Amino acid sequence: MYCQQCQESKTPACTLGGACGKNKSVAEAQDRVLYSLSCLAFRAKSANADLQPCVLEALFATLTNVSFDEERFEAYLSCITGHYNSLPPAAGEPAFDADAGLDAISDANTRSLFSLLLYGVKGLAAYYSHALVLGKTDDTILPFIRDALASRFEDLSIDQRTALVLECGKQGVSVLALLDAANLTYGVPEITKVSTSSGVRPGILVTGHDLKDLAMLLEATKDAGVDVYTHGEMLPAHAYPAFKKYPHLRGNFGGSWAEQRSDLAKFHGPILFTTNCLVPPAPAYADKVFTTGAVGFPNCPHIDAKPDGSKDFSALIAVAKTCQPPEELGRPDLITGCAHDAVLALAPKVIELINEGKIRRFVVMAGCDGRDKRRSYYTEFAKVLPHDTIILTAGCAKYRYNALALGDIDGIPRVLDAGQCNDSYSLVVIALALADAFGCGVNDLPISYNIAWYEQKAVLVLLALLHLGVKNIMLGPSLPEFVSPDVLNVLVKTFGLQPSSTVEEDLKKLSCV
Repeated sequence: MYCQQCQESKTPACTLGGACGKNKSVAEAQDRVLYSLSCLAFRAKSANADLQPCVLEALFATLTNVSFDEERFEAYLSCITGHYNSLPPAAGEPAFDADAGLDAISDANTRSLFSLLLYGVKGLAAYYSHALVLGKTDDTILPFIRDALASRFEDLSIDQRTALVLECGKQGVSVLALLDAANLTYGVPEITKVSTSSGVRPGILVTGHDLKDLAMLLEATKDAGVDVYTHGEMLPAHAYPAFKKYPHLRGNFGGSWAEQRSDLAKFHGPILFTTNCLVPPAPAYADKVFTTGAVGFPNCPHIDAKPDGSKDFSALIAVAKTCQPPEELGRPDLITGCAHDAVLALAPKVIELINEGKIRRFVVMAGCDGRDKRRSYYTEFAKVLPHDTIILTAGCAKYRYNALALGDIDGIPRVLDAGQCNDSYSLVVIALALADAFGCGVNDLPISYNIAWYEQKAVLVLLALLHLGVKNIMLGPSLPEFVSPDVLNVLVKTFGLQPSSTVEEDLKKLSCV
């Protein structure tokens, strides 16, 4: 086991057990899946064969907080092996059962660049999986994933590997735009105030990112006498018109995934994990965890999709009916739905406020939350931003400051929550529209980037921003362990990537004061 893929990984890597909660056995099974996928990709590229879509779920499952179930990883490995054996051998191919860890790549810069590529590809697979579920496809994604995975065993120069990493960012822009269009299945998001109070009926809590799972569950529970609540990255679902028609979509419960072991114990009802952001369940609610899609945890019921894509939630609903209603957490209502269509509808007013000097700066504070105590930095940073500053956010990082009473600027909320981490694309669309309105480049706008990262979806979003030419991004609460000093130096020189430090110093660096 050698894992350094998330922000909480040990220095230089987790080797005996993951900070995420994976034990050594599960982590090594994950390593075998990743190594075998590169072997499969190398053989498939040689044969000019396509990868099967099931590869996406195998990749998705290896994200940090998705699957802790060794049996599911062994099932992925069996599927990959069958696919591999169906293809003709390739000249110079690696041994299929060789050392699986990334530490087998001896050169630090090669390992760093392949790791950066691999983690970007994991994010790409996750977001493309979301889009596929909603019927959106892109014929360039799977061939790129194949070539990227195969590159582990190819004799490439540092420049060639760097080009592959940047190409991953280009693919990231495409897949984020594709998913943005796919989510319109449920209508155009509207700026919406979401209740965080609890009702008197039993509830089902839905977490993760998969809007289709929520849609199917809402339909299945409309006459069941239970309420449905969102958690974490499912908060933005309340902004979609298709979900507003369900009165039993009660509200949002709890904060980000990083607080789930304390929050979920107070929910009392069952929890459906639709995608990532699972941590090992606390005993107080472990018997109420249900998983679906790529998510897995030992001894937790898994709801598989039927051939037509539908899912049977009857067991989940039956458990809910036996439970007490959720406790009150005493948190304020939250604003969401500030995606590009909603914000651009306000563009004339926003531009007027900029010209009047009432809005002086935007700060993009998108990304991930996590358990690192240093993340309190983002709360403090938001608190001391000048009152003429607007925060643009997406992803679960917002839970560090979206409950603060930061007010508004002439009716424009000072925290504009575009939605899930994939909705970071909305922030790019907004920035490009403002650049067009003011006749300048995106890096000439009064926009600063103070991004929090945790896992591999965030890596892809970062690469997408770099592909679009966004510079001087601040990243924290720590820089990735998998980026070597030489590779970091290239990112700093080329893109101005910089680490976060203290609130006082960073306010100055980002021109916020």
